[in-house]
Amino acid sequence: MIKTELCAYSVEACQIAARLGVNRVELCASPAEGGVTPSLASIERVAQIPNLDLSVMIRPRGGDFLYSDDEFQTMLLDIEYARKAGATGVVFGILTADGKVDVERTRQLVEAAGDMETTFHRAVDMAEDYTQAVEDIIAAGCKRILTSGSYDKAIDGIENIAKAVEVSRGRIEIMAGSGVVAKNAQQLAATGVDALHFSAKCMVSGGMLYRNPRISMGGSDAVDEFALRTVDENEVKEILKLIK
Repeated sequence: MIKTELCAYSVEACQIAARLGVNRVELCASPAEGGVTPSLASIERVAQIPNLDLSVMIRPRGGDFLYSDDEFQTMLLDIEYARKAGATGVVFGILTADGKVDVERTRQLVEAAGDMETTFHRAVDMAEDYTQAVEDIIAAGCKRILTSGSYDKAIDGIENIAKAVEVSRGRIEIMAGSGVVAKNAQQLAATGVDALHFSAKCMVSGGMLYRNPRISMGGSDAVDEFALRTVDENEVKEILKLIK
């Protein structure tokens, strides 16, 4: 049976995922950066939620996936902290400057994870040769790949996702993610992927009554700092109904 994973940026989102019957969450911080490593307290709290697998994002910063030696050491430490906090999996991705999977460093992260599940995230979609990247991730020993098929949205990269399923031949799990919603969930599931990854994001107004119009703490007028990210429960229910 195809599994489901919610991309979650709060403990509340993870609680919703568990209540609705989602199999796993990918816990991240900082959605504006595409997800970075969450706080230790958040990991510990989510790990206490019953009947929910927890994969923790291991990403020391936003931006590209070419990391310095110092950043790589931080990733290794974050994996250890995630394990001690009760995570069941970790999520990461490392590329070389020329757009290839950094197989050696990826293998080191897999080894550091030990018995935790390892997901190579959408850094695969930024690789110069998508098919070769899939092979390299398999060689590095990861359990699964999260991919949008080398396109911004999974539905646009559906042919590549299907190719990844074919190329992998069961040697690694393929999970489709990015822009996965109820209206395309069945089509993506039909590629033969092992899981679907989605956020079901919706924004709600925060509770602040006084809002200083002269200041933007994030430095951008394009960001509504009084809007809170949450999960559209109806969207999640519809996706689960369609694919199960």
